[in-house]
Amino acid sequence: MPDQPVMHSSGKPMFFDPETRRIRSFVTRAGRLSTGQERAIRELGPAYCLPFARETLDYAKTFGRTAPVILEIGFGMGETTATIAESLPELDFIGVEVHTPGVGSLLKQIGEKRLSNIRIIQHDAVEVLENMIAENSLNGVHIFFPDPWHKARHHKRRLIQPDFVRLLVSRLADNGYLHCATDWQNYAEQMLEVLGGERGLQNTASGYAQRPDYRPVTKFEKRGLRLGHGVWDLVFRKRHPA
Repeated sequence: MPDQPVMHSSGKPMFFDPETRRIRSFVTRAGRLSTGQERAIRELGPAYCLPFARETLDYAKTFGRTAPVILEIGFGMGETTATIAESLPELDFIGVEVHTPGVGSLLKQIGEKRLSNIRIIQHDAVEVLENMIAENSLNGVHIFFPDPWHKARHHKRRLIQPDFVRLLVSRLADNGYLHCATDWQNYAEQMLEVLGGERGLQNTASGYAQRPDYRPVTKFEKRGLRLGHGVWDLVFRKRHPA
């Protein structure tokens, strides 16, 4: 049987499948839907949720326009995703999340904010990247507060691993960026090592980056900062081919 997930403070489950020996970005969890989330899924899901398919997405057809596309992996309850999309209407966003209440929450915010530049895929992020995202097509990837798997014996289950980063790099356009954030120092150190070791990426800072203005401070982050906890942002860009 697959391992059970550990829930991070962001509400995002991550998953390691011992049968395939690979990181997956989730384990399916139905969760409890609020009335508003259930209504949003019913009324807005058909327009804003994309079914998983083993064929490459046509971004222009998906969004009805041609614009830079940002992929977010594990958007939790969607507050950050909706805030960023609202502040950057010139960009299009694809959010990947399996947690059903999170999908309902983001759909609800899409309706409240009248956003047209977000689409949602409720499926494993690795399979989405492998099957639906064309090579060299993304202008950016956001991975905010993934499960830290804080026990040392569980570090192999962390999402940010060399093979996964290599897959991400293959989907980034030239000079596209990868932005990760974590509130676990040990994971931040691992991220810095893994991202710094990927030849296709270049750090935009001498180490950790200042939080970019577009990433809002989450309620979990605010609580952690009040308690004296740190938050680390890492922003890397895809190198131009030699």
